[in-house]
Amino acid sequence: MPPTGSSARNARRPTPDEPETWLERELAGRRALVESALERWLPGEDEAPTRLHEAMRYAVLGGGKRLRPILVLAAAEACGGSRERALPAAVAVEFVHCYSLVHDDLPAIDDDDLRRGRPTCHRAYGEAVAILAGNALLTLAFDLLATQVPDKGLAAVLVGELAQAAGHRGMIGGEVTDILSEGTEPSVELLDYIHRRKTARLFRAAGRLGALCAGARAQHLQALTTYGEQLGLAFQIADDILDVTSSPGELGKATQKDLARGKLTYPGLVGLERARQEAVRLAEEAVASVKEFGERARLLGELARFTVSRKR
Repeated sequence: MPPTGSSARNARRPTPDEPETWLERELAGRRALVESALERWLPGEDEAPTRLHEAMRYAVLGGGKRLRPILVLAAAEACGGSRERALPAAVAVEFVHCYSLVHDDLPAIDDDDLRRGRPTCHRAYGEAVAILAGNALLTLAFDLLATQVPDKGLAAVLVGELAQAAGHRGMIGGEVTDILSEGTEPSVELLDYIHRRKTARLFRAAGRLGALCAGARAQHLQALTTYGEQLGLAFQIADDILDVTSSPGELGKATQKDLARGKLTYPGLVGLERARQEAVRLAEEAVASVKEFGERARLLGELARFTVSRKR
């Protein structure tokens, strides 16, 4: 029953900047933990070479949803592990993600001027420094796993997982296929191939890294592998939908560019309504894959549904 009388008058209401829902509170807490760790493990902007380190910090600390590192933490917690033990892996995943954004925005790839509501890294620091800042973030991710994970056997496993997700059979392979497919004959099979590598592999790795940090048994590792992959596919379709339906002001980046470049997207291939249905279906498959965790999977379930209902 809601409070009445003086209780209602005295009940504290959230301020405009304070999260109101259970999911918002949970995400905010983990996001704050991730932000603090990102700041801690990035080089200081006054450390030489300062221009490079400024660009790295600019690329990482300029906002973002932090869904991938939050997934690492949530996966570890679902398996009974701690956030703190999984934190180096969470930050490493975000460094890889931020590096990929810097390189995606370059003139030779997507040629974007806006990212997270600010000039892209190459617009702010020049192409050469942006390329090298991206390279430095990628290598810093593996440095972090090698030096900040006390169990060196686990560190080696985590390095292998992240390298495979980010490399030629994963994110980079998907990006190359996406570029080479512009203007070609579209097909659902080709689009699925691109999405699984370009986007879903890093989400999949995030789920696995969290599980591995928690020492998960094989059954739970497989469940989080499936969850991460389905979540990544749902996220990419939702992103494609937002590119069509939102404005640059809402997203903080250019919109309508996929259509102009002839890129393969679900909305372009099957229409907006079917694309929305497919995103929801994939999100629900992600939720179903972690039901065995019970209440410990609540955040994972809410995160999957948020991914396809978000407005930016």
